[in-house]
Amino acid sequence: MSDSNDNSQSSNSPSPIVQVQPLGFPWQTLDPFLFCVYHDDAYPKANGRMGPEASLAGRQIGQDFSRKDGWSMYHGETVPGFPSHPHRGFETVTIVRKGLIDHSDSLGATARFGGGDVQWLTAGKGIVHSEMFPLLDASAPNPLELFQIWLNLPAKNKMAEPHFTMFWSEAIPRFASDDAQGGRTEVAVIAGRFGADDAQAQAAIDPLAPPPDSWAAQAGADLAIWTLRMTPGARWTLPPATGEGTRRMLYFFKGATAQVAGRRVDGPAAIELRADAAVELCNGPEGDGEFLLLQGRPIAEPVAQYGPFVMNTQAEIAQTMADYRRTQFGGWPWTDPAPVHGAEAARFARHPDGREEVPGA
Repeated sequence: MSDSNDNSQSSNSPSPIVQVQPLGFPWQTLDPFLFCVYHDDAYPKANGRMGPEASLAGRQIGQDFSRKDGWSMYHGETVPGFPSHPHRGFETVTIVRKGLIDHSDSLGATARFGGGDVQWLTAGKGIVHSEMFPLLDASAPNPLELFQIWLNLPAKNKMAEPHFTMFWSEAIPRFASDDAQGGRTEVAVIAGRFGADDAQAQAAIDPLAPPPDSWAAQAGADLAIWTLRMTPGARWTLPPATGEGTRRMLYFFKGATAQVAGRRVDGPAAIELRADAAVELCNGPEGDGEFLLLQGRPIAEPVAQYGPFVMNTQAEIAQTMADYRRTQFGGWPWTDPAPVHGAEAARFARHPDGREEVPGA
């Protein structure tokens, strides 16, 4: 058993582990993913204006990534979060585990989501949106925990119409597996079919449908986004991917230690795995272990990125910047660059066509 996250492999058989690296900010990703960031903010009680009941002294307001006292304001000035900003050429997949996000965009859509909900936004030819983190509880802390994942679009879909999709927590497929020693592994299947596994008595699980122009919707993309939670000592085998050329990254983001294919990994760590291999995971004894899995067949096209714009060439980036200066991607229909949606905690979505969505309705 290794005592550290080294890259040694057995000479007797190839390891399913390609490499192990410590988690940074943002996390290292593999094509077709562009970016993955994990926010875990311990916000204090709310101040009545949906911001923190705490002094903001010492923070660079409007650009605060300090994690002072365990939280940041980011680009927010009163409410933490990210006021209006543009995107083109890729998708954002936002998984909110704790707390709430208030979304508004240039299509006229709004939403409040959290507690396991996922928003999947195809920016396509261009969208402006804001993502604010309203603090609603004035008597207790307001923790926020989320992933935001940037998923690339192939060249043929980079100028697709923007598309706004909500995956409510109640509708996301989940399953639990109990091992012989009583350990439990729970998996949330956000994207990617989870195939039948007779050895673990798990029936096939089909995910919710991704947006139509997403790489996840393309035949053979073999894209998966899963979250895993393992109780202390739990043991479970991650099944192999089904596609040719698929790449896979497993992020061990909560927990002290785990064994991955028999090798000790100290968290937090990013573990690149051979996607064609089944990999046994065993959580350590210290507490729950949590993982995020991102996998997919690479798009394998050139990437030209300038901040929130991701195209294939620098000429396309220049055109994107000119388009944004000229059109503002439809303009901002809200009076505030950082809208929030009131003091009630109810989750909802209002689509660009006016259709309203409430989880469970």
